[in-house]
Amino acid sequence: MSAETQSLLKRVYYENCPGCKQDLRNEAHPGIPYKEFVYIWIVTLCSALPICSLYPFLYFMVRDLQIAKRAEDIGFYAGFVGAAFMFGRTLTSVFWGVVADRYGRKPVIITSILAVIIFNALFGLSRTFWMAITTRVLLGLFSGLLGPIKAYASEVCRKEHQALGLSLVSTSRGIGLIVGPAIGGLLAQPAEKYPNIFSEESLFGRFPYFLPCLCISVIAVLAFVACFWLPETLHFHGELKLDDGAVDNLESFENFSVIGNSGKTDGWPSVSKKSLLKNWPLISAIIVYCIFSFNDTAYSEIFSLWAESSVKYGGLSFSSQDVGAVLAITGFGLLVFQLFVYPYLDKALGPVTSSRTAAIMSIPVLACYSFMSNFSGFVLMLILTCASLMKNILSITIITGLNILQNNAVAQNQRALANGIAVTAMSIFKAVAPAVGGTMLSWAQKRKASFLPGVKMVFFLLNVGCLLGFLLTFKPFLALPRKAT
Repeated sequence: MSAETQSLLKRVYYENCPGCKQDLRNEAHPGIPYKEFVYIWIVTLCSALPICSLYPFLYFMVRDLQIAKRAEDIGFYAGFVGAAFMFGRTLTSVFWGVVADRYGRKPVIITSILAVIIFNALFGLSRTFWMAITTRVLLGLFSGLLGPIKAYASEVCRKEHQALGLSLVSTSRGIGLIVGPAIGGLLAQPAEKYPNIFSEESLFGRFPYFLPCLCISVIAVLAFVACFWLPETLHFHGELKLDDGAVDNLESFENFSVIGNSGKTDGWPSVSKKSLLKNWPLISAIIVYCIFSFNDTAYSEIFSLWAESSVKYGGLSFSSQDVGAVLAITGFGLLVFQLFVYPYLDKALGPVTSSRTAAIMSIPVLACYSFMSNFSGFVLMLILTCASLMKNILSITIITGLNILQNNAVAQNQRALANGIAVTAMSIFKAVAPAVGGTMLSWAQKRKASFLPGVKMVFFLLNVGCLLGFLLTFKPFLALPRKAT
């Protein structure tokens, strides 16, 4: 190798570049960055808590807002409130991705946590239907964390720990989507549930849905403080600004040097980026991911509305506290599964087979919901809790497997952009899902027919979605990346 070639193959670190400083730290500390991973876990959890936290009390909130003229119409209006967050996030996901790539991951992460603190608390103070819609849309508009945090988790550590970082994001997010509704169910309407602690004349008596929102906002304050310990990982090199891919592409360099910000180099190799829209393994994985995300979000909306609706409409007449208790147990079980079972399941079956198995197992689990109104008391609570736990375990297995496929389908230097595309597409589907789910439940409860009467039709349609997603995990639709197993 000539001296000129060797000079071009020298890894260059810029003295005041935060990304270069982080790369130097990664070079010097080959172990797992536990502190940074803990911060990532906390921040991701807090950003996920408010997404579904309203579902257990949404039925009662819409009822109290007096927008629905009949009880059967509550699900219709609740669907729009549930969809508002995802609608807002759909509009700005690409924007926040651009901001994160231009100005850094950290500003976007801090902005997203601030949005949780402010707009989630304001949602709990809503006195009108339109105020509830507006605050949820604003929360979604400023929620740009998911794409950048996935990129961040792979940048804050060495390559051998990137899979752990990405898995940590998925696990924390999955737990947040379960614990959030548990908080909402247990703490909503505190004056009714805990009259010895909260009076009807107190703040939480006059605003019965403020306490769970305030609790999540307080937790987000702690995450906001933790954000200041997160190191920035984006590279800034003065006139020469390199993306993450260019730096990752230098892993094979044998030597490196450190120069000042004013220095210039013309020897950086160009990074060839294949168009992600022509990457069918990625696009097919995203499409299947969106279908299952749509189905899971519709299920989350329907589950609480159905459980809290009257028995005469095919529901269970549960209180928000009952639903919260079920979801709290589900969240704990999901945590145990993700930490101690899923890694071995993925190792044994791989992401594709585990996703297919979970999809086909979801069908009989969903089918059993239609018959739960035949039970009561402890037996009903036990059966519902087991079904909820199993359904969410199967869902997180599918979603995690598809996330692995998406990340394996692209080169490291394209992973952040690929995640941004997946978040945008998923947000569109999740924005529509609550409205579809609420409308579907409202229609089914008013429907009188001999074929799949009432809520039986709802769970049948959810199973159709599961079956569609399952079929799309096979060739020729789903093209597997070379790293998939």
